[in-house]
Amino acid sequence: MKKIDTLKNNERISTQALMQEIWDNIEKGYNDFQINACGQHNIGGSVWSKNGEPLNFYITNPGQRVGAMGTKGTNIYVNGSAPADVGWLNSGAKIVVNGDCGDTTGHCAASGKIYVSGSVGCRSGALMKKDPKFQAPELWVLKSCGSFSFEFMGGGIAVICGIDCDNKTSVLGDRACTGMVGGVVFFRGSVKNISDDVYVLDLDDKDVEFLSSGIKEFLSEIKEEQYLDTLLNFKNWKKIVAKTYEERKQQTNITTKTFRLNKWQKEVDGSIFGDLIQDNFETYNLVQTGDTRLRIPKWKNYAYCAPCEYNCPIKIPTQKRFSLLRAGKIKEALNLVLDYSPFPASVCGQVCPNLCLNNCSRTIVDEPMDIKTLGILSKDIKAPDFKITKKEKIAIIGAGVAGLSCAWQLMKQGYSVKIYEQDKDIGGKLSQVIPDERLNSEILNTEIERFKQTPCKIKTSVKVTKELFKNLENDFDAIVIAIGGHGAVVIPFEGYERLIKGLDFLKAVKCGQKFNLGEKVVVIGAGNAAMDVVTECYKQNGVKEVTAIDIQEPSAFKNEIENTQKLGAKILWPCFTQKVDEKGVHLKDGSILEADSVIIAIGDRPIFDFLNKKYLDEKSRIKINEFNQTIVNKKVFSIGDSIKPGLFTNAIASGKETAENIIRYLNNLPLEEHHGKKLIPQNRIKSEYYECYNSNCDNEQNRCLSCGYCRDCGLCKESCPQGAISRVTKDDGRFEYISNPDKCIGCGICAGLCPCGIWEMEDNL
Repeated sequence: MKKIDTLKNNERISTQALMQEIWDNIEKGYNDFQINACGQHNIGGSVWSKNGEPLNFYITNPGQRVGAMGTKGTNIYVNGSAPADVGWLNSGAKIVVNGDCGDTTGHCAASGKIYVSGSVGCRSGALMKKDPKFQAPELWVLKSCGSFSFEFMGGGIAVICGIDCDNKTSVLGDRACTGMVGGVVFFRGSVKNISDDVYVLDLDDKDVEFLSSGIKEFLSEIKEEQYLDTLLNFKNWKKIVAKTYEERKQQTNITTKTFRLNKWQKEVDGSIFGDLIQDNFETYNLVQTGDTRLRIPKWKNYAYCAPCEYNCPIKIPTQKRFSLLRAGKIKEALNLVLDYSPFPASVCGQVCPNLCLNNCSRTIVDEPMDIKTLGILSKDIKAPDFKITKKEKIAIIGAGVAGLSCAWQLMKQGYSVKIYEQDKDIGGKLSQVIPDERLNSEILNTEIERFKQTPCKIKTSVKVTKELFKNLENDFDAIVIAIGGHGAVVIPFEGYERLIKGLDFLKAVKCGQKFNLGEKVVVIGAGNAAMDVVTECYKQNGVKEVTAIDIQEPSAFKNEIENTQKLGAKILWPCFTQKVDEKGVHLKDGSILEADSVIIAIGDRPIFDFLNKKYLDEKSRIKINEFNQTIVNKKVFSIGDSIKPGLFTNAIASGKETAENIIRYLNNLPLEEHHGKKLIPQNRIKSEYYECYNSNCDNEQNRCLSCGYCRDCGLCKESCPQGAISRVTKDDGRFEYISNPDKCIGCGICAGLCPCGIWEMEDNL
């Protein structure tokens, strides 16, 4: 902490010198200051730390404007009272005064909090305001205010607690809240001569909730917790809110035109400026159109991602699918997903944890959209009629979802693809290891058959060797390594040779093989694959008890864990394996988990035995750049689990994005990273337009909030007060809404009303 005494050799230093000393010490890295002031002004205002950490000021004997223009991250603690203008134009600072404050405390405050353990003077809280981009300013006073408090208040929150004010006729002073147009003033005690511009109302539940938490924080900051029970008794609390303009408007008001003609400059005795100026009485519109508008509306249809699309690794625009369904274009809606994935029913409809669904905006109304069923509806859609039009040829090693996704996208653009798969059929882990409970084999087979109807050349039961890979390098224009992770990870602790590899176990039971595991099984690992192992263990004859262990909190999805627990499984963590023997698993804490069989399922890694060592790093991982392109050979790419383990949707996305870069590579274009659009801000989605009902209704498509994607409701067009908005249909059948600049006044009603957040107001620069 830096201590600053403002008496130097018995002479008071100036405010400027004090502020300069504070700045110099901030530059040196000081964040905490103890200042023994002698009435210097503006202490703690308009400063910020060099390292971004909070600044703390502990002040005695300050002058005016303590914390004036204080910024977020500044904390000011005044020991004793303070003079006028405490927190003037406060822009985010927290100011705590352990005493009284002078006039105009919190004057023009725009953000931040001011806590006062005594009373405040006249015109305190006057002109407080709220910028919707920032948290509203707050002024908390333990006792009372002077006259004209909260004059012309435009926003923010004030709380006047009225402690020790039982004999006061008004805790807000005289003529409080004159000209108040916004914000709220909570008070406890009596008031008189309140302005006619406001209402005095009882508290509602939200008010009580706000005050309950706020009072505790306030009293803690000023160290007056003994008043907690008193202030939490809300029977004596009221609030003041402003009347609307229409409610305040009086019939006796004269128009601007009448004032100008009769008061401003009338050429008769008694006019205000008649002897000074001549007025031609021309008038100009106060609200402008065209180039002189303050703001301009922009129709930004699909400029942002909906939460479903943003959180989907494949970036499937589900909001577009529901939009097509609303328009009755069912075939187009079901076909659309095939532009992104060849497995909408198997992956999106069944095995995916549905990150899209978990983040659906509909949850702010009732419950998320039924996106899984929408995926399954695309099961029987036929494959597109891919036409091979390009001369370049691409080889893909591996026919899992990543490889098939990459092939799908390449064929869509007319490229010839040949797949080499060492298994007897395509599908990778999707076909080989997922239990029937999670993936309906009929649905999967339907989608695999759909892929086989494409022009893709598929060679199964082919193990790619170093020699074959060398031939591929010579014969193809690009190569994709999509071998997945089929090498089980095993930790070499004592007895590891007794372990059954989880991946081998899942593949075997998927092929119908039965295991004699005994009554008790321990599974080392608690990820999603381990939960599949647990599920399959219970199908084996004689198995009565399965326990999954992990060194950390299980990474499996919640529903996967719950499903295994319903079967009777136990999941323990943290557990550190010491060794495995005939008794079971010995843990490092000395305990033993009895087991007849132990299965390890802690992950899988790719096997690159067909690659020259130049392709691999010291940890036998393939060396690639940010575009999934290998470092040593620009025509070779690697995707999916051969790079990093992930969800099936991650693998599909990897295949899709890499296919796009392969096409760029073949056309001598620079490769690109795929970041996608920005997520639409949640506050732009207007949930108020939608009724609350569950997802079992017949018109599910109408439940979609269509985040960031125009639902063509016409609300903007109908609501525009100037009639500036029109709907235009283009030659290709698409539509857009256009604002006529000659009529538009930039009021922003279109943006404020749009249910989907399409309209955006931009400053006219």
